[in-house]
Amino acid sequence: MQSKLAIMGSVREIEEAVLGLSEAELAVFRTWFAEFDAAAWDRRIEDDVAAGRLDALADEALDDLRAGRCTER
Repeated sequence: MQSKLAIMGSVREIEEAVLGLSEAELAVFRTWFAEFDAAAWDRRIEDDVAAGRLDALADEALDDLRAGRCTER
């Protein structure tokens, strides 16, 4: 694991690099980062599902559906 100082240095370097991008490069980076971030989020959700951390929420939603407490929009 990296130290906080090493990570902070890396973040500063990234910030400086991003600040130096042209508008076109920034648009490409923004698209890439949005896709990267979404994939990381998906992996976290998949890990939570596999570990059963969302089971209680799913059970609650199913109970609400069975009890007629859900509406369609």
